[in-house]
Order: sequence, then structure tokens, then C-alpha cells
Amino acid sequence: MSRSLHSIHNRLFILFLFCMAGIVLLVSILFYNRTTTQFHEKLGEIAQKNVSQTVGLLDLLLGSYDSLSKSISANVDIVRLLGQKSASSPQVEYINQNYITTIMGAIYFSRDDLVGIHVIGENGKIYDYSNSMNVIDPEYTKSSWYQQISGSSGQMVWLGVFPHSIIDQVEDQPVFAFGRPIFNLNEQHQIGIVLIEARADTFLTAMNNLKLGPHSEVNIVTGDGKHIPTSIEPNSKPGTIPPHISLPQIPGQVNVQQNNSRLIAASKLGTTNWTIVSSTPDRDLNVELTQTKRYLFIVVTVLIVVSALIAFIVSRTISSPLKRLIREMKQVENGNFRGMVTVTSYEEINSLVLSFNHMVARIEELIERVKVSSVSEKNAELHALQSQVNPHFLYNTLDMIYWMLDEKGNDELGDVVLSLSHMFRYSSHWEDHALVTLREEIEQINHYLTIILIRLDGRLSVEIDVEEQWMDLHVPKMLLQPIIENAVKHGLEALDRPGILRVRAIPDRKYLNIIISDNGKGMNESTLERLRDSLLRPTDPVHRERKSIGLQNLHQRLSHMFGITHGIQIESSLGTGTAVKLVLPLSDQSSLLSLSAQTIESEYSDQPISIHKGGIVRAHSDYRR
Repeated sequence: MSRSLHSIHNRLFILFLFCMAGIVLLVSILFYNRTTTQFHEKLGEIAQKNVSQTVGLLDLLLGSYDSLSKSISANVDIVRLLGQKSASSPQVEYINQNYITTIMGAIYFSRDDLVGIHVIGENGKIYDYSNSMNVIDPEYTKSSWYQQISGSSGQMVWLGVFPHSIIDQVEDQPVFAFGRPIFNLNEQHQIGIVLIEARADTFLTAMNNLKLGPHSEVNIVTGDGKHIPTSIEPNSKPGTIPPHISLPQIPGQVNVQQNNSRLIAASKLGTTNWTIVSSTPDRDLNVELTQTKRYLFIVVTVLIVVSALIAFIVSRTISSPLKRLIREMKQVENGNFRGMVTVTSYEEINSLVLSFNHMVARIEELIERVKVSSVSEKNAELHALQSQVNPHFLYNTLDMIYWMLDEKGNDELGDVVLSLSHMFRYSSHWEDHALVTLREEIEQINHYLTIILIRLDGRLSVEIDVEEQWMDLHVPKMLLQPIIENAVKHGLEALDRPGILRVRAIPDRKYLNIIISDNGKGMNESTLERLRDSLLRPTDPVHRERKSIGLQNLHQRLSHMFGITHGIQIESSLGTGTAVKLVLPLSDQSSLLSLSAQTIESEYSDQPISIHKGGIVRAHSDYRR
């Protein structure tokens, strides 16, 4: 389990998932907090507007009701008739009652929201005007509303909302009741009261406008702390107002406060000392927030699932190519260099896989080159060992023959024997890596050409043009002899005209080209192509020719030592001759930059050289003793 958690796939999956889920959660929380703040601010503005509108409406409504009550309590005829002790006759009493009723009817029909107007005299006389049959409560004098109006000093008494008439036992529609005492200003005493009942629709609508939710409470508090009824619901009780809530003291001012999980808005009326207080609990206010929270929960859940899917895809896209690369690395570790990784992923991973493929291909190439080079070196060593038949005995015997010929004055044959002795010594001494200087290699072919020139008896001339600065360049042993031997044997030996063999060293940037050319028989195109194929495919028995084994071995040795760009290049034309070019790397390129124009032009020099025991001599047209 712990091992799987440490895998790159799981680590990336967890990292991407936590990052994306964290971002989603953070954005959701910030969005919810911002939405909550804006929602509460919006609710506060709505509550403030509602209270302001309701206060304005109630000020207009109560102002009109106050004027209505004054039109009755200050009516001269009503005050005069109520102030009479008793009428002189029943006819006069009836006329007075009709007169008061007529005045009340005129006032009643001037408005369409009145339920009833009741004038009660001090002597117990009641004058009513309403749209129904009046059945007055006989116990009205004991009711609280009567005592409130009677105890007033002349101010309007707002009684509030009631589910039915408070005096008329027949009227059952909700009413808004208010009243005031009637005074005889001449005698300065109260002569009765006026009670007016209006339909409660307008008042209840104004109160409901203050409710922001089903559990909102609306209270009307008087200046002395009493509550005015505002509901017609049975058993309804006025709500409690927290004592620490500051009520406005200026009419029209609106206070909005968020306290104790409730939103409270309060404002004072201008026409009376009422203060309207609207209180709404958070459970009503947060209904929309609860829906928003539920919606956010669903959205966040979906986004987290999508984030998990995206994290899985992204982590798999990154880890899958790496896993394939790791599997292939294990194959390489086990020695299998044939596999190649093919993926299509991000640019960096594609570059990594491409580099790995190149590395594996390069390792395989180097291993193969080492194998072939090792085999070639072992074959060369074996060939050298096979040629060493008691070498010291052979050297001593050749030296003895040379001194015997020298004593007899046979110098030419002595030179042949001495050259042959040097050749045997050179070829039998095979050290590790088989590297010699170019100087040593040229000295070796000097001995070989000494024998060849004597054997061909003047039919061959040799031209060697190698600058001194290239003489210390390290080259493979037996580099030149196989090529010169092939040139003599297959191109110059059977020639019916004088033959010329040229050896030149021509620098070319970071390479040194050694060109061995002759004017021998040459080769036709098919023979040349077959020889080139044998150099490229030395192990193919179809293209392998016995006469080119030495060239094939030399080409493979150069390729494995210095790379595939180095080796043997052959050009030939039938009847014209053959040119073989050896491409060798220069270990010091600075020497190439210091070449003079004369050195570069040496490529085109036709000056021959002659070979003697002492070394290389220029300006000789042929090679003779």
C-alpha cells in the first residue's frame, strides 16, 4: 500500500486532486460568504424600505382617522346636544337623535373604509351609525377600551386591530378601532366619547408588508411601552422586543439591526408616539441562503468528481509514458537493446523518450563495434601469431644470409634479405591496440617496396609525398601494406607499360586523407561495386572475395576505431588505374590551421620520391639502387 502511494501516478493524482478540490472549495466558501453578506445587506435595505413605506402609509392613514375623529368631537351641534341635561319632550329627544345621526351619517358616507361610528354621551345615551343592525354590548362601560378613551385628556386613543367590533355584537368583520373623548369647552368637562371602527384591511396590509418571512413579528409600541394589537389571529400575543434594541427617537428615522439571530427594523411615526418594530428570525431570512448552500454543495460535489477525473487523466498522461520507459530500462538492464519506446505525450517526456532511444541505439552500436573490433583484433593477432614460426631463429638466419651476401659483394640481394628481415620483425611484433606512428608505417612499406622494385626490375616507380608534420600521427598497424600489396599484385605487376605508385597525405579540416593511387589496369564498374559491397558487408559470403580480405579487415578496423565516417574509399577506372583513400582523424586540429599554401598545394605535386635504406629522398623519377 505504501509503495503504491509513492508511485508517480498516485502522487500526481493526489496532488492534482487536492489542488483542484482546494481551489473549488476555497472559491465556493468565498462565494458563499460574499453572497451571505450581500444577501443580508439586501435584506436590510428591503426591511428599511418596507418600514419607511409602512410608516408613511400609517402616518397618512392615522392622520386621516385623527381628522375624522376631530370632525365629530369638535362638531358644535353634537357637543351642544350631548351637553343638554335632558330633552323637554320625547319629540325633542327624537329630533336631537336624528340630527346627531344625520351628522354621523354624512361623515360615514364620506369614506368607504368605515364600519361604524359610535357616540356615547355622559348620560349613557348612544348614537350609532353603521351598515348593520346595532346590538350594543351592555357591559361596554366595564371594557378596557372605554376606560382608555374616557381616561384620555383629549388625545386620540388608538385601540388597535380586533377580529370583530368591540361594541357591536353583530358586526364580525375585523376592525381597526380608535376614539377620543368629547369635551364641553364652555364648562370644561367631558360630556361623552366617540368610538370609530374602520375596516382593518388597510392596516393589516401595512403590517403584513413589514413581514419578511412566515415567522416574522410586527409590534407597535406606544411611548409608555404598551403594545397595540396588530393581528386578528386568535390567541395572538404581542412579540417581545429585546431590551438592548435601541428604538428611534426621531419620527421617520429607521433603525436596522442584526442581533440574536434576528433582523430587527424599527421606525417612529410622526402622527403619534407609536414605534413600529419588525422582527424576522434567521430561519426565514436564510431560506434563500439555504437553497444557495444546497446548490453549492451539489455543484462542489460535481466539480470535485470532475477534478478527480481530470487529475486521473493528467497523472496517467504523465506517468504512463514514464512507466513504459522504466520497463524498457529494465529490459536494457537485462541486456536487451532491441526494444524502442514509442509514446505521444508532453514535449519534455517525448524528448526524454527520444533521448533514451538514441542512447540505447548508441549503446547497441558501441557494443557491436567493440565486439567486431575485438574479433578483428584477435584475428589480426592470430594471423600474426601464425606467421611467427620461431621468429628469432628466422631473424638470425636472415641476418646471417645478409652478411654472407655482403661479404660476396651481392648488395642487391643483400638489400632484399635485409628488407625481408625488417618486414618479419615489424609484422610479428603485435602490441595492444596495434597503433603505430605514420612514420613507422612508411618505414615498413619502404622495406616492402625495396623487394618489389628489385623484383620488377625498373618497371615501377614510387612517389611518396607525406609532410613531416603528419609523421607522428597514430594509425593502425599494417595500414598501408595491404593496399600497396593489392595495387602491385592486381594493378601494376602484369602491366605492359611503366607503372607508377603514389602515396600522398592531404589534410581536409579535421581529417587526414591518405591516398594510394596507381596507373595500373583498374577495374570495371561491376567489379568496383562488388568490391565496395564487400567492404560494407564483410560477413556476407555472397559479397566476400578472397582477394579483398585484407582490405575488408582494414576497413572494419578503421570503422570500429574511429567511427563509420572513417575507412576505405575506392575509385577506379578500367585501363586508367585505381585510387584508395584512407580517412583518418586528426588529433590536433591546430596543426591544420597552420598549414601553408605550399602544404595545401602539395596535393597537386607530381614530384616523385625514391626509397633507400636511409629513408625518403625527393626529386627522383624512379626507384633504383
